[in-house]
Amino acid sequence: MKFDHIGIPTTDEHNWSAYLADGKLHVTDYSKDKFRVEWLKFEEGSPMPKELQEKAHIAYEVDDLDAELAGNEILIPPFEPMPGVRCAFIMYHGLPVELMQKI
Repeated sequence: MKFDHIGIPTTDEHNWSAYLADGKLHVTDYSKDKFRVEWLKFEEGSPMPKELQEKAHIAYEVDDLDAELAGNEILIPPFEPMPGVRCAFIMYHGLPVELMQKI
């Protein structure tokens, strides 16, 4: 497991790189950020969990997503946000954690 990025909810405007219509969510490209920060702006009525809308999350790249999910409280089950990447969110001591696997 290795650190990938941190996601921080905001109401400020940023240089948005993508809009995720299903989640009513704007995101920045953390790979272009010096500190690998992903800014997230949720629109009113976003179906995303309150925990993601209100708290920062930490993301890690893992070798086996299913193995890492075992025994954890799943906040968002596995999905493919882009080709070649499978991820899910868990809760860890009250903090959302994103686990990402390259496939």
